[in-house]
Amino acid sequence: MELFSLFEKGGLVMYPLLICSIAAIAILIERIRTYNKAESNMDTLKSKVSELVVMGKWQELRDICEEDGGAAAELVKTAASQSHDIDKQTQALQGAAIAIAARLRAYLNYLETIVTLAPLLGLLGTVTGMIGSFSVLSISDGEPFAITGGVGEALIATATGLCVAIIALVIHTYLTQREDNLVSQMEEIGAVYMTALVGDNNAAEKFTHD
Repeated sequence: MELFSLFEKGGLVMYPLLICSIAAIAILIERIRTYNKAESNMDTLKSKVSELVVMGKWQELRDICEEDGGAAAELVKTAASQSHDIDKQTQALQGAAIAIAARLRAYLNYLETIVTLAPLLGLLGTVTGMIGSFSVLSISDGEPFAITGGVGEALIATATGLCVAIIALVIHTYLTQREDNLVSQMEEIGAVYMTALVGDNNAAEKFTHD
């Protein structure tokens, strides 16, 4: 009940702040589930890619990628499903990498917005609350205690906004790190695939810089 009372004292901005906090938690849960599914067994995948690409066993490679189910495996499967022309497979790898990376970054920009928006909403609630408190002063014959309670209640919005922003920032940092790790896995397996395909140790440079 005390928590609900504080929520009411914070004013109307507490409702959008509540929505922001719920959105941040929802994004965290959804992204964790997505990133867990996108993880690949890199040791096994790299050894199989190096072996099967050289041997030209494309169907077996696609089956292994299908079983793995991760983002790196999806990248290899996309390339292995193309005709066995090096240029076409390179283009397929690059196009798939861009599409998968964009999918992995989904919703992270919303967290950035929440980090910026939440403190501003809290400040807005505090300012509007203090305006009301000072208006009380003008009709209470200068009673100093007439505004102290109002100012204290107004600061609840700022404190809440800062808490929401901090939580969203921590979530964003964690998810960004997970996303970077998955992108690194795709770059690594892409380099291994192209090296096996063309038999050239400089294939990694072609994949990452072409």
